[in-house]
Amino acid sequence: MKHVFPRELQAAVAAAAEAWTREGKTERFWNRDAALWTNADESKWMGWIDIAQRQLEHKDRFHKVTEHVKKSGVRNAVLLGMGGSSLCPEVLSVTFGHRHGLPALHVLDSTDPAQVRAIEEKANPLETLYIVSSKSGTTLEPNIFKQYFFEKSGRAGERFIAITDPGSKMQKTAEADNFELICYGDPSIGGRYSALSDFGMIPGAVMGVDVVKLLERAGRMAKECREPNAEKNPGVMLGLALGTAAKHGQDKVTLIASPAIYDLGAWLEQLIAESTGKIGRALIPVDREPLGAPDVYGSDRVFVYMRYSREADRAQDEEIGALERAGHPVIRLEVGDLYDLGAEFLRWEIATAVAGSVIAINPFDQPDVEASKVATRKLTDEFEATGNLPPEQPILEADGMKFFTDAANASQLSGRTAVEMLRAHLDRLHAGDYFALLGYIQMTAEHEGALGGMRLEVRNRKTVATCLGFGPRFLHSTGQAYKGGPNSGVFLQVTCEDAEDVAIPGQKYTFGIVKAAQARGDFDVLAERKRRALRVHLPADLKTALPKLGAAITEALG
Repeated sequence: MKHVFPRELQAAVAAAAEAWTREGKTERFWNRDAALWTNADESKWMGWIDIAQRQLEHKDRFHKVTEHVKKSGVRNAVLLGMGGSSLCPEVLSVTFGHRHGLPALHVLDSTDPAQVRAIEEKANPLETLYIVSSKSGTTLEPNIFKQYFFEKSGRAGERFIAITDPGSKMQKTAEADNFELICYGDPSIGGRYSALSDFGMIPGAVMGVDVVKLLERAGRMAKECREPNAEKNPGVMLGLALGTAAKHGQDKVTLIASPAIYDLGAWLEQLIAESTGKIGRALIPVDREPLGAPDVYGSDRVFVYMRYSREADRAQDEEIGALERAGHPVIRLEVGDLYDLGAEFLRWEIATAVAGSVIAINPFDQPDVEASKVATRKLTDEFEATGNLPPEQPILEADGMKFFTDAANASQLSGRTAVEMLRAHLDRLHAGDYFALLGYIQMTAEHEGALGGMRLEVRNRKTVATCLGFGPRFLHSTGQAYKGGPNSGVFLQVTCEDAEDVAIPGQKYTFGIVKAAQARGDFDVLAERKRRALRVHLPADLKTALPKLGAAITEALG
């Protein structure tokens, strides 16, 4: 790790490293000393620190999984999960790609009906292996995904694998439905720290990644991170730098990665936001925000550049250099080859836990994620009982868009057109704030491009950090920081009519109803936390509606 920080911040990081070393905190960390954080139940959730070594003691089983899948001849594998169960497999799929003779791995972590249909069309249920991944077995999304595709496959449990904790509801379901394989997580590892457990490694083995090599790289990193001198410890030093920067007001962790490893940021978003965003504090991760000139950034950023040495992007190198010369704090991490991702998973887990110690929070709980789940469940239960979601009234219907918010936000907003309403909302952004676009629409390159254009307009005009999340997947990741972190976010939730809905076997509610309930539950919790939030509801024709919304945002900013 190399870093270039302004003088005052550099001195503060050096002091933090000296204190960490002097007080023997690395040894205390590896001894799982809860007093490093809030002295609550942190020690119960640290099974991840030695999981790589424990996995390697039984490494032959990963090869057996790969060979079993190869012999089965399935063309596709679909991971059905959310958050910590889905993001590491997604990184492996995007980074390593399709391996010859083994199934292509797809990830479904959305209740958007179009997203469900797209997976079904891409991976014929009759030629697909399904991996149902759920730590507790009680998470709504994996359960309804399983219900849907179990019926579609028509093969009972023959081509189903479960990854879950021992004794969970999912284990009982898998046994009752004769799944061909059940793999187990470690109850002492929370979802976002589970990359090197079976939740990340079994999907990797299914698609033919050499997960033993990933684990060996993680094992080497573990040894390096036992170094008592903080300045020579790659995980501890990264965490001290990020935590200290956050205490100095630079709490927007802007993630920049070489193109070959760009999807690592999706996993890091959850790890950082869900771990640190609570009791009014947070490191806010900013992923996939394209680099700009130094003058489009405020003074609240720290940039982390994950550079893939074998295929470094020269233009990216030059842009990072410009940020350093302009005085922005920059951390550089070199990634030697793709299998070094195993080391990076562990380095970042350690760094995030250390940063949590610096800002004095418990990095292993997620109270506000649970709040959103409760709000969603209340709405889906009402639909099951009555056949309807509670009625709602827009505060404005104009230009083909409907705007919704709560009474407190409505008192600060006014306008007779979409542009006026959006201008009033965006004018609530101030220095040190961040803007988050929360899209409850299908996650496609086209939609990400359209929303990405909007976030850049806001970034460039308002000089604030911007985030872009697709619901409901972000509810299990960045949603914790948005609700439990500092009240510095301004949120624009984007929902739409569904062109076609998809029924869920055994339920009255559909995937479209679940998505609507999740969006409304999410918004309700944002409002309860007194966040500056507005929802815009668009027609089903997003090819027309998204450019129209983008044009309205541009005009509102102008």
